[in-house]
Amino acid sequence: MHLSIQSLRIFLTVVETGSLSAAARVLYMSQPSVSAHVRSLETSLAAHLLDRGPAGATLTPAGQVLAGHARKILDILEEVDDDVAAAQGQADRKLSVAGTSTLGSYLLPRVLSRFLAENSTIRTELRVGNAEKVADWIINREVSLAICAGKVDHEQLECTEIFDEALILAAGRAHPLAGRALTPADLAGERFLLREIGSSTRADQDEILADWNLTDAASWTIWSAEAARESVRAGLGLALISEHVVAQDLRSGELVRLKMTPAPKRRPVTLVRMADQPLTPVELAFVKLISSIKAWPVA
Repeated sequence: MHLSIQSLRIFLTVVETGSLSAAARVLYMSQPSVSAHVRSLETSLAAHLLDRGPAGATLTPAGQVLAGHARKILDILEEVDDDVAAAQGQADRKLSVAGTSTLGSYLLPRVLSRFLAENSTIRTELRVGNAEKVADWIINREVSLAICAGKVDHEQLECTEIFDEALILAAGRAHPLAGRALTPADLAGERFLLREIGSSTRADQDEILADWNLTDAASWTIWSAEAARESVRAGLGLALISEHVVAQDLRSGELVRLKMTPAPKRRPVTLVRMADQPLTPVELAFVKLISSIKAWPVA
């Protein structure tokens, strides 16, 4: 019997998200790759683990057994990692951070690069998910710190605003509205590409469309900022999207920023942590760095 740790992690993500496609989105993998890892576990165990249907994936009795053991196995591995680090005097030399999709993909890698340039021996984990997932990770003590778009409203969490960013209304370069001064009335009949429910960006998008009296506008759901960007480039619709996701496309002219009055509201970027959890020296150093940033770093 050969059980891959990576396959076990992927299997548990399928269990937690309820489907292979949802797990693929969370893990930034292709669905066939996720399926291959599940099949590998089924082959190794000679057991059928998941029943797949239109409503998603449900655990078989064998799958329930594996899920229980998989959680224990991964918990033990985490303990091994911590205990070995402690034996080497590195118990506080680990940094686990998370970010909502845009920030985790576009901001945190730059901040971590700056941080690790002066702290090269630190073991680092970066997770990316929507706002609901990030909140769960912090509450479950899987990560200590997170950078989120907007405020995460939970009594156990403490949110501190760092700076803010703009959501812009982006369109393809050949869109007929490009270059014009627009009001919400000019957007009648347009399709909006919206993030999934649970995303902080989706909450901001819904609020802006409500302010523009466009809550009944045609819309599609797009499950990542990158997919939304590519969909706008392909001419599938308009997107209220972070200015930083499309910065290169705006510079190259692949996308244009529609000139709206009123303009979309800016949104805060916040540092999120457990309100009652003390931070390690490494975490405090990272908080000091991230708190010193007054605007989105350009490099």
